[in-house]
Amino acid sequence: MSAVLETAVPPPAPAPGFWRRARRSPSFMIGLVLTLLLVVAAGLSYVWTPHDPYGIDMDLKLRAPDGTHWLGTDAFGRDIASLLLVGARASIAVGLIAVGIGLVIGTAFGLLASARRGWVEEGIMRLADFGFAFPAILSAIMLTAVFGPGMVNAIIAIGIYNIPTFARITRASANAVWGREFILAARACGKGRFAITMEHVLPNILSILIVQATVRFAIAILAEAALSYLGLGTQPPQPSWGRMLSEAQTLLFQAPMLAVFPGVAIALAVLGLNLLGDGLRDLFDPRLARKR
Repeated sequence: MSAVLETAVPPPAPAPGFWRRARRSPSFMIGLVLTLLLVVAAGLSYVWTPHDPYGIDMDLKLRAPDGTHWLGTDAFGRDIASLLLVGARASIAVGLIAVGIGLVIGTAFGLLASARRGWVEEGIMRLADFGFAFPAILSAIMLTAVFGPGMVNAIIAIGIYNIPTFARITRASANAVWGREFILAARACGKGRFAITMEHVLPNILSILIVQATVRFAIAILAEAALSYLGLGTQPPQPSWGRMLSEAQTLLFQAPMLAVFPGVAIALAVLGLNLLGDGLRDLFDPRLARKR
């Protein structure tokens, strides 16, 4: 009877491949498309733009969209479409570098806190609490007061703001892994804490860090736009979506579309990265792998 039951009940089907499940996730696919559009726009601006984004022609100022200037021109006669394409560079550059700073340093501190425990863990977590008291905008204001405004200071400010977040997430995720049986087996084999951290702990929390980096990328784009809007981020003549919003605020009644286009660009970029992060979180969750 037991043999009959064993042959009658099929084994559970293996989880479908990552890309097969990804194609079934609307959140992931929409986020991926929007994120790719952002990357393509930034890459395209290096080889082609409809017009010179730095060229000023007061005779063409505030021109409505037409066949020559697809999205019109701003108060200085610059082509809006060209400014949007080049402005994507600043958003991606700030996001990548700032999130990279937070990811590398924050992950290192989080892994150290989880591996050492005791006063080391307590000290790192208290430093993380102190870092949360200085949001990106406040840090940028302080850096600007000392070193002056600019993209580099904005990147540093946003990167510093990301460090405590990654440190806390890494520490919490790593603590859960350190209690697993295979970690006990590795310790019984004589492996040190550093080897266990690099060979076993870090690979098992990598998916969580990837998802968090995607979400923080979206927040970094928002922070860069806010800093540029305040005049603390990307400086002229380099185009920036946030500064385009700042320049358009005095012309809202005369040319409202000047604020709409960069606002929509920021919204789509942030939406795409957030959807991509949500989709990755679902795809990396083993409990949902068999459901897709």
